[in-house]
Amino acid sequence: MHPQLQPLHLPDADVYFAPDFIPSPESDVYFERLMRKVNWQQESIKMFGRELPMPRLTAWYGDKSYTYSGLQNKPQPWLPVLLELRQKVEQATGHKYNSVLLNLYRTGQDSMGWHADDEPELGPQPSIASLSLGGERRFAFKHRTRKDLKSVPLILSDGSLLLMQGPTQHHWLHQVPKTPKTVQPRINLTFRDVIA
Repeated sequence: MHPQLQPLHLPDADVYFAPDFIPSPESDVYFERLMRKVNWQQESIKMFGRELPMPRLTAWYGDKSYTYSGLQNKPQPWLPVLLELRQKVEQATGHKYNSVLLNLYRTGQDSMGWHADDEPELGPQPSIASLSLGGERRFAFKHRTRKDLKSVPLILSDGSLLLMQGPTQHHWLHQVPKTPKTVQPRINLTFRDVIA
């Protein structure tokens, strides 16, 4: 594992974080390439019997289809910029990834609620490598069952890499909450290995 990836000491988890994995201005170049090249979509999800637009834009690239939040994601073919970033992430984490989910948070009102990346297609102990480019956003972990543990905040800075593996998704939820602050747009790439 890359020496930049330092462990976050969470019980029932195996989590590592590198705040400066891709330094600026290299991160700025990747951000601009992704903004131009990625086929961003505004998906809708069913909540409380209504179709509601997701509070962010998304895109799914890779080798396998993937279902989450009731959405069946058919993969788009890898872009050269995504292959470059996948290679960097695989070298750093020691894991292989066959797919990537991209999220574009345009403003502080774009968000991701509490969830775990625990879909059956990812296997019982998935490795999720989350790369952030652009504006920094607050992120948090919350244990599913232990009420004695407070939520754990983390700032996902430009060029940072967060690796969640082992039992993490089984025991912890995570989120990117809304913020009233003015924030710069952020692109998040979550590399994963779909096995189904």
